Amino acid sequence: MYIHKEGYKIIALTTLLVIVIISLMNYFIDNWNWYWYFLVGLIIVAALVVIRFFRIPKRELIHNENQIIGSADGTIVVVEQVYEPEVLKAECIQISTFMSPNNVHVNRYPISGKVIYTNYHNGKYLIAKHPKSSTLNERTTICIETQKGKKIVVRQIAGALARRIVCYAKQDQEVHQGEELGFIKFGSRVDVFIPLDSNVHVELEDKVKGGLSVLATL
Repeated sequence: MYIHKEGYKIIALTTLLVIVIISLMNYFIDNWNWYWYFLVGLIIVAALVVIRFFRIPKRELIHNENQIIGSADGTIVVVEQVYEPEVLKAECIQISTFMSPNNVHVNRYPISGKVIYTNYHNGKYLIAKHPKSSTLNERTTICIETQKGKKIVVRQIAGALARRIVCYAKQDQEVHQGEELGFIKFGSRVDVFIPLDSNVHVELEDKVKGGLSVLATL
């Protein structure tokens, strides 16, 4: 396990803040009692929670050109046929993974291929489980075309807590299944849109892991 680079600055600032607060408490408080020790404990726990947000466990990632692998850790909240209007402009299957603050927050490419589209949208910060969050919230949309001409859309969506989407995808970039697509700080949701003739392997409320869980077979 290691700490993701997106967390370096936040963790450094958090650590500095904790040191300053505890130093000031030590300077101004003459008589320490259980209350003050309890408060210090809460501050340290809060700092450890922030650090935990940016953990990245080491995994033996799955590589299969015919399978759609999970882009995020979390819970499946949507599996349905929809019309994707931004890129595909066609009916497809949407599979959405909700990332709670307790999940690993890195996002991964579900398939290998070429990035043919990427676009960032400003938006709201509805709860990520909300059905309209996919079109109303702050989001980044990426489309990957496989060597066989299949187009897969991945959409990173900000939520009520997540206010920072990081996307590494660039137009015309060749990407590989399991590589880091980006990072959503403090939770949120990732939607994957796949062809209608795909064989889906997940159901609502299933727990999945990015880079490991097989969402569907093309």
